[in-house]
Amino acid sequence: MPFRPSHRQLEYLVMLGETGHFGEAAKRCNVSQPTLSVQVSLLEKQLGVTLIDRMPGRVAPTPVGQDIINAAKIILNGLDEITVLASSSKGNLGGAMRLGVAPSFGPYFLPHLLPKLHSQYPDLKLYIREDRPRLLEKAVLQGETDCGLGPIPFDEDDFVSEQICRERIYLAVPREHPLAKLDSVPMAALKGARMLTLGPGHRLMDEVRKLADMSGAILALEYEGSSLDAIRQMVSIEMGISLFPELYVRTEFAKDEGIKVLPVTDWQGTRDIGFFWRRSSARGSHFQALAKLASQIADQLFARSMP
Repeated sequence: MPFRPSHRQLEYLVMLGETGHFGEAAKRCNVSQPTLSVQVSLLEKQLGVTLIDRMPGRVAPTPVGQDIINAAKIILNGLDEITVLASSSKGNLGGAMRLGVAPSFGPYFLPHLLPKLHSQYPDLKLYIREDRPRLLEKAVLQGETDCGLGPIPFDEDDFVSEQICRERIYLAVPREHPLAKLDSVPMAALKGARMLTLGPGHRLMDEVRKLADMSGAILALEYEGSSLDAIRQMVSIEMGISLFPELYVRTEFAKDEGIKVLPVTDWQGTRDIGFFWRRSSARGSHFQALAKLASQIADQLFARSMP
């Protein structure tokens, strides 16, 4: 049988990669520093590669070491999933879940989801992490997060996803802008307009770029917003126009008198929102149950008339 690293060796290696220090890694793994050091060295000898560069005062993974650390995180997470499945039933969705949410959707949807989720699964402990979609996708693939909620990833080979809604994307302009006199905006009317956008890693930025390219609008590259709230405030003081997803519009724009929200008539701007997880995850039934409940809530939210 070929050599296989032990889960303990992988735990030591992952922690060493995270801390960059043998002593701190050993402390977090509740072992002595010599024990951790010997096991990592043994792993390197057994694999025949150098995993860790040892430098005065600090250590860092080699390129192959980082690749193995990334793979080890997935393996260790799989072992955790086995424990979850063995110790709990579908009745509480595994007892604990690390959920990553996109900031352009999660904060406006979770207040509707969480009370019903807690009522239906009172023993479920939900640990929520908010981050840009591309970073969430990476965290899910590397086993740092169990499941993501946000724009469905483009690469379906690595993920399983369950769509819960399709959001329309709207144009927002200042009340004093010439376009605010219209009930809907033809794409050609955007030529030369200054469009604000979120920064890299946000899928919504891709939609702004697409519309700017198609319409001849000018993308304001000197400033990229950190949140939809920041972009909305900039639109309200006439620094530009921008795009906003439907749930955000329904939730936040009723509070803002200085902005008008409009559809773009000849542009089918939408985005598909759902839960997504690693194809290799053993907890698919848990995530599907979560998506089913969320889909019911989304149907109710989007059935209401726009503000």
